Amino acid sequence: MTSIRSMVAVGLAALALAGCSSMGGGREALVAVPDACGPKRFDVYFAENQAGLTEAARTAIGLTATQLQGCEIRTVRVLGLADATGAADANLTLSGQRALAVVEALEAAGWPAPAFEVGAAGDAGAVTAGGVEEPLRRRAEVLVTAAPR
Repeated sequence: MTSIRSMVAVGLAALALAGCSSMGGGREALVAVPDACGPKRFDVYFAENQAGLTEAARTAIGLTATQLQGCEIRTVRVLGLADATGAADANLTLSGQRALAVVEALEAAGWPAPAFEVGAAGDAGAVTAGGVEEPLRRRAEVLVTAAPR
């Protein structure tokens, strides 16, 4: 009885694999390779009330800079954000400092300064749920437009 179950299991597995390979070119046809010089978006997160880059932020910036090394950087939009803790004017200042910290790190990685568009949104749109401030607002959004050289 056990050998019959084993044979049925092997047969079903073979059938499943055969079905996968007959899908018009196999898995390779289903998986697209992302364009190395295409648009990129990434977020850089900050500690509460801080504008200094963390090691994780430096890593994210470094990885993206390396990824786009052979590309022409056309535009880089950096928008600093803050959560709703504190005064609105202080949050606007903080979000601007966050955006500038990211821009400085990207410039240090060799990205062209004229490509940058820098903005700050402060706590505009910050979400609170049950009195808890949204920590995901403590970031800078980076949108990169690049093309092959």
